[in-house]
Amino acid sequence: MTDPTSSSVRPAPGRPKTAKRFDWGGLKADLRAAVPDASLALVITGLIFWWLWARIENGSSPSLRIMPPFETPSEYWWYWLCQAFGWSALLWAYITVVFGLLRSGSRPPWRWMSAARVEKWHRTTSLTTIGLMFLHMATFYGAELQTNFENQPMGELARQTLVKVFVPGGYATGTGRIAILIGLLAFYLAIILGLAFYIRQTTGSRLWRALHRFIIVVYVLSAWHTLMYGTNVWYDGSFRTFVWALQMPLAGLLLLRLLTPARPSERLRLRGPRRETRPLPLTARLAGRLAVVGTVVGLAVVIISGADGGRSGDGHSAGPWPERWVIWTGLLVFTLALVAVVHRLRPVPRAAAGKRGGNTDGERATDEPQPAG
Repeated sequence: MTDPTSSSVRPAPGRPKTAKRFDWGGLKADLRAAVPDASLALVITGLIFWWLWARIENGSSPSLRIMPPFETPSEYWWYWLCQAFGWSALLWAYITVVFGLLRSGSRPPWRWMSAARVEKWHRTTSLTTIGLMFLHMATFYGAELQTNFENQPMGELARQTLVKVFVPGGYATGTGRIAILIGLLAFYLAIILGLAFYIRQTTGSRLWRALHRFIIVVYVLSAWHTLMYGTNVWYDGSFRTFVWALQMPLAGLLLLRLLTPARPSERLRLRGPRRETRPLPLTARLAGRLAVVGTVVGLAVVIISGADGGRSGDGHSAGPWPERWVIWTGLLVFTLALVAVVHRLRPVPRAAAGKRGGNTDGERATDEPQPAG
């Protein structure tokens, strides 16, 4: 998963006609560079798995309140491995968003954290995150096959579970009706928006950067999925509040990036000779900043009050929200927004752009990263 505001591309003034539609060479190089990062992620996943196993064995895991039959970890180890991959995927998603925001905002004051180094970390952690998300789903598939409480024939169970685990909307019971749908949307959007980096020579850097900003939705959906369905944060408690509190630094960093963007063209100028005169970009930038401010305030209220949407132990907790039709409607709106961005920023031939007096995709003097000031 990549960050919504990364500005890593510095394309040439014009794209040659022979440019590849997909940068397979760049992807292979990034995959090789991600080997140490992915190896560390697997080690962290193993430690989380051990921690979950130990809490089950000593009876301190809150998951046992939800799933008493799972009290023998050696019998249902697929589920605990699924949980471990889920937590490491969320951790790596968090890390890659931080790197992306550092890369695209005001330059860090530390000399050792160069833009090129942060950009490399950002790309490798993005690929690792996608891999961890897939392993989270694959081990969930294994856990569903392992339980088989209804003793279904294995062939029928395998087919039904494939739909439940990998098809959005295929899981039709319990909290998973919403939570798994949200998680699957996060996974597939991560693939589409994250790998869009490797077609930037086709789309143009302006369009790619615009699409890339939408990927913050992937992280939001991932955290939402965790808080809704993670059995270790199912009930109210200090650990659930801690997960909410971890979102505060991320929201603060996003707000800082919006208030002090590296590109002069992204700054919010309400007054002065260089103020933005077009209403749509001005409204979008102002709305984005206000939305992040509201998020920071909302997080503070949740953390201080402890009213974080967790289930209480008395059995009177509210059901999961929203209904699936709300999620599908939101996805439709999100898709329409992506289509509108693609239509507005799509590359056009230079001749056509000249006739209508607009810039081509190769004209990027104001889009290159600049020191904030």
